[in-house]
Amino acid sequence: MITVEIDSEIFDEASKWEVKDTEMALAIVLKTWGSSPRQPGSMMLVREDGHLVGSVSGGCVEGAVIFGSKQIMKENKTELMEFGVADEDAWSVGLSCGGKISVFVCPRNRIEDGLFQKLCNVRNSRESAIIECNIENGSISSIKDKTSESENIFNIKITAKPRVLIVGAVHISQHLIPMAKGVGFDVVLIDPRSHFGTGERFPGVEVSNDWPDEALKKLKLSDKDCLVTLTHDPKIDDPALQIALGSPLFSICCLGSKKTHAARKNRLLNSGITEQQFDRIHGPAGLDINAKTPAEIAISILAELIKDWRGET
Repeated sequence: MITVEIDSEIFDEASKWEVKDTEMALAIVLKTWGSSPRQPGSMMLVREDGHLVGSVSGGCVEGAVIFGSKQIMKENKTELMEFGVADEDAWSVGLSCGGKISVFVCPRNRIEDGLFQKLCNVRNSRESAIIECNIENGSISSIKDKTSESENIFNIKITAKPRVLIVGAVHISQHLIPMAKGVGFDVVLIDPRSHFGTGERFPGVEVSNDWPDEALKKLKLSDKDCLVTLTHDPKIDDPALQIALGSPLFSICCLGSKKTHAARKNRLLNSGITEQQFDRIHGPAGLDINAKTPAEIAISILAELIKDWRGET
């Protein structure tokens, strides 16, 4: 089974076009061989006028897929498009990286009615869903459980994005948030100081002015979540850490010097946190890139989160 993180931009756009009865086609990468810029499960949405959202390669086969999608919409059929370095078509579209990709393109009327809105609902509830790409009968539909896969039937599990919970509406947050969203993280900003954590300072971001422990208790924490504390204020950061260290978060990062981190350790151990729990914390936060400015520190923190999310390689 192919597993991918949900692409909010694609499904948000698709659900809007679906409501407006707009002709469109969904292109999904089903297989890759060798060097390929996108993984299986990568998607691109193509509207009848050629407008697109998402991608199925590094830009090298999009033109061919758009052209093919227009024909597919006209003829009401599906098509499995394959591109490889040895093919003449591959060179014409620029796939000279040595890889091969297989892309399934399906027009809207062969996609289950309401599928895109259903996937948006799954995204909003931070759950997962499985869709089936059936090349044999030319369809894409949602299914409750994995089915028997074959050369013509592919199951794709669509899961929630990783989510970063940021404690502290500070300068670093103003850099970290757009970068985190840009690489595919959902973001929640938490700061009980309502004059700091405002929608005006952080537009388009979910902001909570609850105390961090109360905010985290409401969020149904999972192993797709991570925490970054940035306030330097034990009254704000420590309650968040108390909750986070008892939860299955994939990463916990705390801003502060080594001296600050040592003081943090003494406080948390005295409060009942174990050494093993405390060792989950990255402190000082971020990979060591000799960062100095708020933007550089945000980059170093985000790099550490990505490393933890993707795992050691």
